[in-house]
Amino acid sequence: MILVMGVSGCGKTRVGGELAKALDYRFVDADDFHPRANVEKMRAGQPLDDHDREPWLARLNALLRHSAARNQPVVLACSALRERYRAHLAHHLPALTVVHLRGSLETIAERLAARSHRYMPASLLRSQFEALEAPNGAVIEVDITPDVDSIVQTLLTALRAA
Repeated sequence: MILVMGVSGCGKTRVGGELAKALDYRFVDADDFHPRANVEKMRAGQPLDDHDREPWLARLNALLRHSAARNQPVVLACSALRERYRAHLAHHLPALTVVHLRGSLETIAERLAARSHRYMPASLLRSQFEALEAPNGAVIEVDITPDVDSIVQTLLTALRAA
């Protein structure tokens, strides 16, 4: 199981999708699993709190455990900004490789300005950076400046070495 994490706009979906394709893994976008109330809250420009995230994280953990039990590898694109969120996702899993996509506030703000997300407004980017806790332990950190293909090749090399 591979978790591709980072703030909104860092490229989790694109990089995660391409990584999954290269590895022949299932790709899952955590955004597709938010309860409607979470989506509406974010659409209104309000950041989620831990209470909002709890059922979402539980649902994602269940999906990962179900896939692991069936020996079906997954690349999960999920913000997972705090260490406790990552711990929740990894709960009862034999292993979860964490990939952290890093970029500056300015770079990611430019990317967000150039795209339209179905519910995550660019105005919440600063709150995401404020909530972000650098991952502890074994993590693959990747700068988002290169193109997606280069990032995926870097990740494939790092995963082979791990």
